[in-house]
Amino acid sequence: MPDLTLDDVTLHYEVDGDGPPLVLLAGMLSDSAAWTPLVPLLRDGFTVIRPDNRTTGRTTPWDAPARMPQMVADVIALMDHLGHPRFHVAGHSMGGLMTLELAGLFPGRVASATVMASGRVRSPRTTAVFEALLAIRRMPKGEEAWLRALYPWIFGPGFFTDPANAEAALEAAQAYPYAQTVDAMAHQLEGFKAFRPEARLSDIACATLVLYAAQDILVPPDLARPGFEGIADLREETVADAGHSIVWDAPQAVASHLGAFLKSHPIR
Repeated sequence: MPDLTLDDVTLHYEVDGDGPPLVLLAGMLSDSAAWTPLVPLLRDGFTVIRPDNRTTGRTTPWDAPARMPQMVADVIALMDHLGHPRFHVAGHSMGGLMTLELAGLFPGRVASATVMASGRVRSPRTTAVFEALLAIRRMPKGEEAWLRALYPWIFGPGFFTDPANAEAALEAAQAYPYAQTVDAMAHQLEGFKAFRPEARLSDIACATLVLYAAQDILVPPDLARPGFEGIADLREETVADAGHSIVWDAPQAVASHLGAFLKSHPIR
């Protein structure tokens, strides 16, 4: 359970496996545990590095500045600390936005970039969803209600064919000892709303893979696609039978696409 002490935050991270370094960046409301289904599928070929973004998991304090530039700087500091001058990076949702910032602002460091269920477009509906979830969470008995309200937005239809899936997810979420608090959630949301890209897509020189989730209603593929125009070396794939939570809905498909892409773009 390693931690890296920086100027204003203690960054928690997990490392698994052996091979070329691959940083996995979680999305909103998530931490390093969001990648749990994918890690066993990748660790035999890669050193899988998963930081807890600011406001999440075991990174403290929860109320440290949590804008995109700080989180991007955290990744660079972590890779410096671990001794990786170049690395692959993959991000889900908000983590995908972080991935694009890293690739554009630090082209000499990023060997390849993978963006999952994300889009570099401003969607007032996405912000409205998070604000509604936050409001629900602040209500009496909101700790269960907000999770039940979240699941239809992030999981594909197949998840709901068995009612036991939602109950199991709810039980696991409520038992997780490092869950983001409601105040930390609000703090993260303010940072997300303030995000304005600093990197230009034309500055992204590395090979870039975009994985769309065919059943994603939070970031629909048709809405997301225009946000990647301008990346020179772009590959796009769609994962069927997956909602926004692409890693949990279709871990095997994600690992297959990601593994093949990374192996075709080795770190040099």
